[in-house]
Amino acid sequence: MRPRGDSWESSNLYNPAALVTDDSVVLLYRAHAEDLVSHIGLATSHDGFHFERRDTPIMSPEYDYECHGCEDPRIAYVDGTYYLTYTGWDSKSAQLCLATSTDLNTWVKHGPLFTDFDTFRTTNDPRGRNWSKAGVIVPRPMGGKWWMYFGEGCIYSATSDDLIHWTPTGTDAEPMYTPTPGSFDADLVEIGTPPVLTETGLLVMLINGATRHFNPDGSVDVAYCCGQIAIDPAHPDRVLARMQEPWLAPQTFEDLHGLVSNVTFVEGLVKFHGKWFAYYGQSDTTLAVAVYDPSTDSYGIQLQADA
Repeated sequence: MRPRGDSWESSNLYNPAALVTDDSVVLLYRAHAEDLVSHIGLATSHDGFHFERRDTPIMSPEYDYECHGCEDPRIAYVDGTYYLTYTGWDSKSAQLCLATSTDLNTWVKHGPLFTDFDTFRTTNDPRGRNWSKAGVIVPRPMGGKWWMYFGEGCIYSATSDDLIHWTPTGTDAEPMYTPTPGSFDADLVEIGTPPVLTETGLLVMLINGATRHFNPDGSVDVAYCCGQIAIDPAHPDRVLARMQEPWLAPQTFEDLHGLVSNVTFVEGLVKFHGKWFAYYGQSDTTLAVAVYDPSTDSYGIQLQADA
């Protein structure tokens, strides 16, 4: 999918949440016009590749904490309710927010989830203010609690009794996963997709990692790649293992050129018609999908430029 027309999604379209409902793939994606104020749109597909979009967003900024954008959605479905986490951006603080719906059309916003929490605190780039974007909810309880994994810079965990009110399991000085020096996530890690429960009983989540390269002229080049982490539900506040190399990295023209170039950024993962579809943003400008077919044990990148 690409930006279109002169509407709210005319400049950039990227970073989608994904789910399967009524034998269709549904994407909730971020898009904006030249004003850079993000809204969340909805698109559906019967094959996972070709999408029909709604003309108007399903979510737009309403409150001060999100006055410059509703960004980067992730979604979970539990007992008839959709739980959408997204970033509320006010031009200074990026705060993890929650909204709920029973039909994907009408949403109740519950506001920012955390206060006085900086997920960059232990990195080389602390923000010094509220910064808690990116959150994925595990759609089943573990140890009698609901669990969420969240954070950009470092990754943290939080628990809830009702899926609405969330409490971090530690302070912002106690991340459960930090950048790995010398790796594809050397400078930044961010939670990507909701977890998948594997046959071994482990939770596997796709994540995003970034590295920075400082040029002689003082400019900085950034590369975003996609990795994976595994968590044992018996110890949900610990990362058991991480992928040593990215499973997806910038390679196509769209991956390498855009509003923020050199970016593959995954937020949506579904199993559909026997295959895994991972939906990701390309350089904060277009939206693509990577497909894994377990029957052939091979994968390929499928780009849709005609949607």
